[in-house]
Amino acid sequence: MDVRRLELLRELADRGSIAAVAAATHRTPSAVSQQLKVLEREAGVPLTEPDGRGISLTDAGRALAATSP
Repeated sequence: MDVRRLELLRELADRGSIAAVAAATHRTPSAVSQQLKVLEREAGVPLTEPDGRGISLTDAGRALAATSP
């Protein structure tokens, strides 16, 4: 797993939205979303789930975010 993708997951856990992660990391929301999807494929389990108009972390996503650098 790429450390930069794990950092994005941790940022999502801290900031709560793709838009906030994108602004904080100077990326587009689309780029953040794409990198998180790649991370999900690498992990083999869903890391995010729809939550109203946004997304939230699954239990697996929270666990992985807590272990990332």
